Amino acid sequence: MRSTVLAALLALSLPVAVPAMAAAPSHGSQAVPAYVTAAINDPARAADRHDDARRQMAAVMSFAEVKPGGKVLELVPDSGYWTRVFSAIVGPQGHVYTVWPDEMAKYSAKSYANWQRLVTTPHYENVSLLKQPAARLSVPVKVDLVFTAQNYHDYHDPFMGPVDMAKFDRQVYDALKPGGLFVVIDHVAPAGSGLADTDTLHRIDPAVVRKEVEAAGFVFDGESDALRNPADPHTIAVFDKSIRGHTDQFIYRFRKPK
Repeated sequence: MRSTVLAALLALSLPVAVPAMAAAPSHGSQAVPAYVTAAINDPARAADRHDDARRQMAAVMSFAEVKPGGKVLELVPDSGYWTRVFSAIVGPQGHVYTVWPDEMAKYSAKSYANWQRLVTTPHYENVSLLKQPAARLSVPVKVDLVFTAQNYHDYHDPFMGPVDMAKFDRQVYDALKPGGLFVVIDHVAPAGSGLADTDTLHRIDPAVVRKEVEAAGFVFDGESDALRNPADPHTIAVFDKSIRGHTDQFIYRFRKPK
């Protein structure tokens, strides 16, 4: 992936959609816990707030079941948009581990430098940075949630290895506590397209994600339609002006059995 493309990815904020797949129930709306609302209203993230409605921050955090005192592993934190809310929700008794794959950081020196500053900011003392090869995911402790937004498809691409996804998803499984969750958000590719669009349109067939993750031992635990956009044709790149910021994305939740 070229540096200009990745830079755009790091700046991109896109709504999420759920493809039409019969299975677990859809969770398009649910009560927002008070601690989620408080975290979203943290004055330290005032600059992020203009994106909250479009990116459905409250719905995503509620669906991901993040709780005070929890431990979160976030893959490729980008600008820190999600991280700042994770940090405020889990609080001083919790922790947020953020993973920057070596292969991705080399294309985003400026963003990575900004991230290094974030994790040394006192307000985010419960956030730490894990820089490691994409194919060798590890975390110091078992976590309650592994979260990835708009980058699961990247792990399939040549610039990331590509990663052996069977092994990678098993590493995610091993990083979680029993009963822990793996939440995946990504741009929808046409049904049946498999992995054909991951490095071109930056999209992935949701059926592939579900098949890969379930093969690692996870149980599909639901999907959210909080950010779906049925007007997205699924056949254009996510950076196209006609769809950028409004792509159809899926949110899948997988649970590690207890």
